[in-house]
Amino acid sequence: MSKISQNITMIFKNINKYNAIFKTIMGINTQLKGAVIVFILFLTVSCGNQPPKGQPGSAAKVKEYPVITIKNQSTTLFRDYPTKLQGQQTVEIRSRVTGYIDKIFVDEGAFVKKGQVLFRLNSDDIQATVRSAEAMVKVAEADVRVAEVNVSKTRPLVEKNIISKFELETVESTQKSKEAQLAQAKANLQNAKANLQYTLITSPAEGTIGTFPYRVGSLVSSSTVEPLTTVSNTLNMYAYFSFNEKEFITLTKGLEGKNQQEKFSKLPEVSLVMADNSIYEKPGRIETASGLINSQTGAVNVRASFPNPEGNLLSGGSGTIRIPQVMDSVIIIPQKTSYELQGKHFVYVVGAGNKVRNTEIEVLTGNLKDSYVVTNGLGIGDQIVLEGIAALRNDTEIKPKPVATGNLSENMAPEKQLKN
Repeated sequence: MSKISQNITMIFKNINKYNAIFKTIMGINTQLKGAVIVFILFLTVSCGNQPPKGQPGSAAKVKEYPVITIKNQSTTLFRDYPTKLQGQQTVEIRSRVTGYIDKIFVDEGAFVKKGQVLFRLNSDDIQATVRSAEAMVKVAEADVRVAEVNVSKTRPLVEKNIISKFELETVESTQKSKEAQLAQAKANLQNAKANLQYTLITSPAEGTIGTFPYRVGSLVSSSTVEPLTTVSNTLNMYAYFSFNEKEFITLTKGLEGKNQQEKFSKLPEVSLVMADNSIYEKPGRIETASGLINSQTGAVNVRASFPNPEGNLLSGGSGTIRIPQVMDSVIIIPQKTSYELQGKHFVYVVGAGNKVRNTEIEVLTGNLKDSYVVTNGLGIGDQIVLEGIAALRNDTEIKPKPVATGNLSENMAPEKQLKN
C-alpha cells in the first residue's frame, strides 16, 4: 500500500505539469477521456519506478566465474618420429650360373629355413659339361700313367749310360706336364659339379621370402640386375629414424655410460605406431646411433629394435617411433582456459580486486587429453578463469568461484596421439 501511496503523491506533485493536457481532455468525449487519463497515470507511475542515477541498483551486477589455482603436476609427453622398418638380415638371392628357371619350390611371403631349396634351374647343359669334364679327367689320368711308364723305363738306361741324361729329363718333364693337365681336368670337373649344384638355389638364411620378379622359364645369370628374390630375417626388426642435433643432445644428456650403447640402455622403452595408427604390442629399445651428424641436414641417424616373433612387422614397412618424455613439476592447464590469437595462447589471470587480465603463455601441445603444459607465463598459485572467457575483457571484475579440475595429466587415447 505504501508503494501505491507514493505513486499517487507523485501524480499530484506533477499535476500542474499536466494541467494543459487535462484541459484538452475535458473537451473530449467521456470514453476517450478515461483512456487518456489511465495512460497518463501509467506513464507517471512507470517513470516514478526508475531509480535516480547514482542510486544503488543502477550498476551492473558482478558475475561469478569458476577459477582454478595453478599448481605443480607430473606427466608424460611423447615425441613422434617417422621410421622405416627393415629386417635384421635381408639377403638377396641371385643365381651363380646361367640357366632357365625350371621350378620354384616356395611361394612369395613364405617362411623358409637356412639351406631350404628355393629355385631349380635347367641343368641339361651343365650336366653335359660335367660329363665332358669327367672324360677329360680320365684322358689326363691315362696320359699321366703313360708318362710315368716312360720315366720308369728311361731311368735304368740312363744309370747304365746307355742313353744320355737329357732323355731322362725330357720324359720327367713330360710326366710333370701330364700331371698338371690332370690337375686342371680335375679342377674343371669340380667346377662343373659345383655349377650343377648351383642349379639348386637354396636359402642362405632363415627368414621370409620376398617377391619373385622372375618366373618359370625366365633366363637368369649372375649378371642379372634384379635378384631372384630376397630372404629377410624378421624375427627382430630394425626401425631407422633420425633426430636433429639439439634433440639428440637433449636425449642423451645426463645418461650414465661409457659409450652410446650403455647410455641408450638407460633410456625408456619406445613404442611403434603402425601405419593404421595402432600401437604395436611389443615395446622396443633404442640401440645405436650413427657416429656422424649429417652436415647437410644436421640429423643423427638412430636405430631402434623391436621383437617380431609372430611376423606382424614386415621389412620395408613404415611407422612412427614414439619416445616418452617424463616431465616432473610442470604446470598443466585445461585447454578451455585459453584462447589462441595470431598463433599465441592467452589466459585470463585473476588479479587485485578480482579483476582479470589477459596474459600470454607458452605451451607444449602434445598428447595430453584436453590439456596443455605451460612452459612460460604462469606461476604457482596464480588463479585463472576456467570457463566463459569469451565474454571477458581486461579489468573486468568477477566473483571467483574456486573449482577442482581433477587429473590434467591424463594422456589421450593411443589411436588419437598421432600428430596431424
